[in-house]
Amino acid sequence: MENPPFMKLTFLGTSTSVGVPLLGCGCEVCQSKDPRDFRLRCSALLETDGRKILIDCGPDFRMQALRHSITHADAVLLTHEHYDHVGGLDDVRPLGNTDIFAEERVLGAVRRVMPYCFGENRYPGSPVITLHEARPGETLSLSDGESPLSILPLRVMHNKLPILGYRIGDFAYITDASSLPEETIDALKGVRLLVLNALQLPAHPAHFSLGESVEIAKTVGAEQTFFTHFSHKIGLHALTDASLPEGMHLAYDNLTVEF
Repeated sequence: MENPPFMKLTFLGTSTSVGVPLLGCGCEVCQSKDPRDFRLRCSALLETDGRKILIDCGPDFRMQALRHSITHADAVLLTHEHYDHVGGLDDVRPLGNTDIFAEERVLGAVRRVMPYCFGENRYPGSPVITLHEARPGETLSLSDGESPLSILPLRVMHNKLPILGYRIGDFAYITDASSLPEETIDALKGVRLLVLNALQLPAHPAHFSLGESVEIAKTVGAEQTFFTHFSHKIGLHALTDASLPEGMHLAYDNLTVEF
């Protein structure tokens, strides 16, 4: 896969579906004054070759877009249809015509929850979105920008639900995984920057724990790995991050990585 010359990744949000702090919780993480322990729902913005690519669009997207002055998106890559990953799609309406890429099942979910955006009776002022099917293992090509950009969707398992991760050149983004097929592990080999979910310290049936994600990251062998999609059970950022192997870090909201 041809590597784009420069990439900039911004973590717009790094929490699981309930956010951190958790409403009504008095634990040390939820009461922390460290801004890295304040987490909006999981999403990221990749900038490369003059393009802006949004990965997932959760219910905090409006606030995230205001924080980072996001005024357009050349593509939105959806990993799956759960609300914390698609609940902000209505807020793309000021961004102009937006191309959304996802599996057909996920596109169907978008049509069901946003019927006012489609068909002959499209509601005036509703988001202008164009849906495109993404299939694992079949490369997508974005032809706008200075040169074509290749995006490889990857199969990921979220408990029993098949979802997507994405590889773009030297970068790969996977969230909500509880297992990865061997073909996905193979497709991740050679990435320089890996983003991988790590819900919490204890085991969980539908998400990698931090320990499980560390082992996956060791297998992939990226130069840098950033973990994301945390609950408050990940522990205090400062302490948990300091415990990680070299080249691995907890991401946090508003963190920017250039490579």
